[in-house]
Amino acid sequence: MRMRELAAARVRFGYRRLTVLLRREGWSVNAKRIDRLYSEEGLTVRTKHRTKAAGRARVPQPGATAPNQRWSMDFMSERVADGRSFRILTVVDQFTRECLCLLADRSLTGEKVAQALELLVGQRGVPHSITVDNGSEFASCVMDAWAYRHGIQLDFIDRANRWRMASSRVLMDGCAMNV
Repeated sequence: MRMRELAAARVRFGYRRLTVLLRREGWSVNAKRIDRLYSEEGLTVRTKHRTKAAGRARVPQPGATAPNQRWSMDFMSERVADGRSFRILTVVDQFTRECLCLLADRSLTGEKVAQALELLVGQRGVPHSITVDNGSEFASCVMDAWAYRHGIQLDFIDRANRWRMASSRVLMDGCAMNV
């Protein structure tokens, strides 16, 4: 009975925190028992599901030593005067620091990104790898299949080390401004 009162008073507390509170009040309870009773009473707290990052090994990649060896891709967002937003896909060669592609659209999905890269590969050739963040467009099945077909490795940066894309992002911002 006391467990229901505590759970009602502190809605965001799970069974572990309730176990601590009950022990503080002098109850000799086991966390497993509280978990079982907590579940039976339907008191479980909804949790936010985290999005899964791409499951690749986080190994520092060497810098590009030749043109067309490593590319970087990212999106920029902007709004027009009436408030509508659009995105720009920017692809930069890491060695030459040349802007290879700018694609602006209201909605850029993985399919549109793959189509743009298909045209770019037809013009420039196939890079060894492409550095991207963990955006849904880059981590999609379409992009994975496209990269596998062309033998390109998608290097996902981890969220903790976004500074790896900093030089490319500066180049991308400059590239978009010069167009």
